[in-house]
Amino acid sequence: MLLPPRLKADLALVGVTLIWGTTFVVIKAALADVSPLLFILLRFAIAAPLLLLVFGRRRGWGQGGVARAGFLVGAFLWAGFAFQTVGLQYTTPAKSAFLTAWTLVLVPVIAAAVFRQRVRLLVAAGVGAATLGVYLLTVPAGAFTVGRGEMITLFCTIAFAGHIVAVGHYVPRHGFAGLAIWQMVAALALSAASVPLAGLTGLEQVEIAWTGRLALALGVTAVLGTGLAFSVQTWAQQLTSPTHTALIYSLESVFAALTSYLVLGERLGPRGLVGAGLILAGVVLAELKAPPGPELPGAPASANPLGGRAV
Repeated sequence: MLLPPRLKADLALVGVTLIWGTTFVVIKAALADVSPLLFILLRFAIAAPLLLLVFGRRRGWGQGGVARAGFLVGAFLWAGFAFQTVGLQYTTPAKSAFLTAWTLVLVPVIAAAVFRQRVRLLVAAGVGAATLGVYLLTVPAGAFTVGRGEMITLFCTIAFAGHIVAVGHYVPRHGFAGLAIWQMVAALALSAASVPLAGLTGLEQVEIAWTGRLALALGVTAVLGTGLAFSVQTWAQQLTSPTHTALIYSLESVFAALTSYLVLGERLGPRGLVGAGLILAGVVLAELKAPPGPELPGAPASANPLGGRAV
């Protein structure tokens, strides 16, 4: 029995999201063998040639202006992974994943500041629910401080939200292939500059031990999470809507939590589970189509999530 094209696309995106969800546990293990910024450099050093191989034959990526746009998009992408990977040193995979899911709720907030547009009431409710969820997930009962890892990870959500908004803004003008290539070039260049700079300033002790788990992490994140994921995502998003894609992407944190539970035995606890549930509820609310009604000042419900986490 042949599946409808949209169902095939949805299943393909679920598969990509499953790959991304497992990366949190894989990277957490690999950080015992490599410093975070060096890991990102190695990851992009493998990913950039892969994307050039996949998208290099497409037209348009060498046109004027696409490199400039790609470097801006790539800067957001690099910053997102830098904060996320460094933060993962000090927090758990499940917490990191659910905090990253907050990205999809922040998108309309970022777009509101940039494009001076309006946000729907459902989006406002989604932002509120997800923000409460972030509080429950990051702040222990009876305390008023956020852990180091959670705080660093929150910065990654801002960067990833900026990436989604930037991709949604530039992809109609320059096409996806050009942005895919140039953002990888930019991310690789920034990674190459950040490693020696971090070492010289003492922000990070650059170190590496070549182990099987490091090789596994690089293979999963660069080959599967980038080369394969980008190819599948590009095909799938021709057959499904951006909103549908964003809702599927929210499963990433669920897959990460399940993987962390099965592999590391991580449990969020009742407070953490409520927080995680509120974040997912906020994502769903922010992506639902609203009935006609009053709006609040702000941004559109969602920028085109094309590109998503991207790697």
